[in-house]
Amino acid sequence: MEITNDTTPEGFILLGFSDNPRLEMALFVVVSIFYTVTLMGNITIILLSRIDSHLHTPMYLFLTQLSLLDLCFTTSCIPQMLINLWGPDKTISYLGCTAQLYIFLGLGAAECVLLLVMAFDRYVAVCRPLHYAVIMHPQLCQKLVALVWVSGVFGTLVHSPTTMKLPFCQHHRVDDFICEVPALIRLSCGDTLVNELQISVIGSIFLMVPLVLILVSYGHIAKAVLAIQSKEGRSKAFRTCSSHLGVVFLFYCTVTAVYIQPRSHFSEKGGKFLTLFYTVVTPTLNPLIYTLRNKDIKGALKRLFGRNRNDIKE
Repeated sequence: MEITNDTTPEGFILLGFSDNPRLEMALFVVVSIFYTVTLMGNITIILLSRIDSHLHTPMYLFLTQLSLLDLCFTTSCIPQMLINLWGPDKTISYLGCTAQLYIFLGLGAAECVLLLVMAFDRYVAVCRPLHYAVIMHPQLCQKLVALVWVSGVFGTLVHSPTTMKLPFCQHHRVDDFICEVPALIRLSCGDTLVNELQISVIGSIFLMVPLVLILVSYGHIAKAVLAIQSKEGRSKAFRTCSSHLGVVFLFYCTVTAVYIQPRSHFSEKGGKFLTLFYTVVTPTLNPLIYTLRNKDIKGALKRLFGRNRNDIKE
């Protein structure tokens, strides 16, 4: 066991794939493209939801929050990731690492709760369509949005401070692209039992409980859809829920795999690729999933560009 620092370290070294420079240069190009698409896709959804009155509904209010979370989530880690991929300097300051961890955990916890809120919205839309406007009134929607962000703050304040107080090994080499909990736990030269137990508890609250409730809500949705007589009605209900299910699948499959066993062999070897996936690929796919098969978004784009063409002609 290496000697640990008794004082706060000046910074950390994010190893990434430093043993394979060619792979890192290829990743730099790929990550840059994905990040650009992420920015464009999520900003487009946010602007359309604000500009087009047809999208002033609970569903698009929550979708806007998801886009905002994804924007903040990627911006908190991808710029630093690109710097480290570009050249030999892979350092990050202690303050930068701390800020990244706080933001990363907070937005991750908030997204777990937001996906549950979106599932509840879809449940009401499919199972209680006649009462949808009464149940999902603006005041409730605003409270649900506030709950999402408060949950994020709570999630990060519970776990981040204890992680940054760990007795880190003197080399300060984080075997990952970003400062996240499993990688920092592996860097510790002291007892991490409390931290790993804390991950299990926080994971149960913010990962497993929302996932179970989401699955229960979709169980009721499936029953309601099967009871619909018309083929067109079933198709509409399926379109309403399939995008959200796709986002839930992408998010939970990767995040739970990384956080379920922070010291496992799988986390050390495969965790880097999973980290890349849920920090780079998933936020890019989310807006694409919601726009490619979404008639409302396509209609808003047509109205926006049609209005712009008419303004130019005039």
